Amino acid sequence: MEKSKLMENKKCFCDAGLLFENCCGLYLQNNQKAPTALALMRSRYSAYATHNADYLLETTHISERKYYSKAEILKWAESNKWQQLEILSFTETTVEFKAYFLDSNKKQQIHYEFSTFKFENNAWFYVDGKFE
Repeated sequence: MEKSKLMENKKCFCDAGLLFENCCGLYLQNNQKAPTALALMRSRYSAYATHNADYLLETTHISERKYYSKAEILKWAESNKWQQLEILSFTETTVEFKAYFLDSNKKQQIHYEFSTFKFENNAWFYVDGKFE
């Protein structure tokens, strides 16, 4: 069965409370551009949950892409079971969040990040993040 058919009528991974097809699916499957840094961050979380490494690289700012490998992104996305996204705060260009996941040993983990985004060429891009 097609991946898009599997996602129909399912709640979005980003915990916005919408159906995937009306939320992050617009950006991950329909090639729409995320209208805000927050929407991009949510869609990037959903990209980890759906193992969409191409989207994660495409939405990383061009100046930062050399620091990332598609294979490594995919490996990390697939080795964890993504459970919940909690937005702590956000501005026009930053998002502070916690991503909850089970690692490959089924141990609960929390990824904290304060992310910075940049609007360029009519699209938002992930630039970098501070971690704890």
